[in-house]
Amino acid sequence: MTNLVIGSGPAGVAVAAALLARGRKVVMIDGGKVLEPLEAARQKALAAKAPGSLTADDRAVWAAPQYDGQPGQVRRYGSDFAMEPEAATFADSGGVALRSSRATGGLSNLWGAAVLPYRQQDLQGWPITADDLAPHYRAVAKLMPVAGPNDDLSPLFPAYPAPLHPALAPSPQGGALLHRLASRREALANKGCHVGAARVAVNPGCQQCGLCLHGCPWNHIFSASSALQGFARSGLFEHRSGIVAKAFQEDQTGVVVHLADGEVLRTDRLFIAAGVLETARILLASQPGSQELTLLDSQQAFLPMLHRWRSPAPPDQPPHTTLPQLFVEIDDGSVSPFTVHGQIYSWNDHYQRDLLARYGRKLPGSAPLWRALSRRLMVAQLFLHSDHSARIGLRLSGDGRLIASVTPSARTDSVMQAAMAQFAAAMGQGGMLALRMARRMGAAGASFHTGGTVPMAAAPTAGQSDVTGRPKGLRRVHLADASTFPSIPATTITFSAMANAHRIGTLAPE
Repeated sequence: MTNLVIGSGPAGVAVAAALLARGRKVVMIDGGKVLEPLEAARQKALAAKAPGSLTADDRAVWAAPQYDGQPGQVRRYGSDFAMEPEAATFADSGGVALRSSRATGGLSNLWGAAVLPYRQQDLQGWPITADDLAPHYRAVAKLMPVAGPNDDLSPLFPAYPAPLHPALAPSPQGGALLHRLASRREALANKGCHVGAARVAVNPGCQQCGLCLHGCPWNHIFSASSALQGFARSGLFEHRSGIVAKAFQEDQTGVVVHLADGEVLRTDRLFIAAGVLETARILLASQPGSQELTLLDSQQAFLPMLHRWRSPAPPDQPPHTTLPQLFVEIDDGSVSPFTVHGQIYSWNDHYQRDLLARYGRKLPGSAPLWRALSRRLMVAQLFLHSDHSARIGLRLSGDGRLIASVTPSARTDSVMQAAMAQFAAAMGQGGMLALRMARRMGAAGASFHTGGTVPMAAAPTAGQSDVTGRPKGLRRVHLADASTFPSIPATTITFSAMANAHRIGTLAPE
């Protein structure tokens, strides 16, 4: 029996791992984009150097291409290979900031590596529970390294309480803030605010070189592509790259998948894990009666903060990482019935550039001030549950691309303001000054925490899927990415998307 998986991103490798563990043959197809030879050679040359020997020039040359990307694009390694440009996916994006990927490994080639499971209280309306996901979080953690401590956050997330790898050492600023907030632990908890070290998908061999946001030279940040070599050793796995699925048709004996180049593939069972935009495109093309799908979003905002204390070490000097340093969970019914998730980032080289670009040009001679402030700047990224966020309509255009439209939520601003007020007060106890007047609300889709186009239901009706991701009316086609989520909790999405995909691969019929 052959199982075809569309997509090699995190959900794709998770569902494939579950199928292979059951002894089932898996063929995986993807767009197959990889880092270009010139950029790969640059990476190899830098990785050949000892981390402690990297000079300021080495860092500057490695970082420079990151600043030349087009607006809305996230680059790594000086390349756009991992993210499709807006026009490749959308005939009209409607202002949506979400992008798709046709790279091997998908968007995990450039993600921020933040990892948290979902809380049961945030899964209202789901036909499965956090306990149902728990064994699959543990299985996924064998594919993807999860580094972090057992701390004050652990009791909030019993579905996956103990990371397998020791926490990365925090940056000087991150460590100082964690220490300061730890002394206020009880007072913060009484106000529904829980603080701990960030959990990140990074190998224990991390060199703490501080180049995370430009592409790790040593590939220590998890990419789903790293799982493929292990799959190949099973003898049951085949990976075919450079293939774009266009549509599918299910019949009594299997599923026919039509490819963009005109080729046709037949499989006994199909698992679509192409990312929510690509999955929506395939579904709309395969089911012409579907006029529109609705994509749920977890909207985000950025809150800059200045620390009033002196950093114990220069914030821009290794060893440190530029991944999230702290997680802050707001669990307060007066703000939201759901968890509000915060991620705090310490110094990175984008801060100085942003301050100079935004303010330095307006005040001639002020550059030294902005450079000094950038060394005291930390930024929080706050996420809301999808019940407080915009919804994104997706339709298919005549040329096969998507047309998006945004329906704002009337509650987004008020809930975010209440969350920011509580967050700012909590950070004030750690010696931080939150610059609420400088907050920035992200566009719909900007968090990349999206899904729910065909939500799971215990008794699915039209437009819904069953607990194994099968859209109503289909028996052999499973959606295995976040497209099946009934809502989008605020905490990080990748870990739960992988756990749910692994659950689907474990439970899918023979």
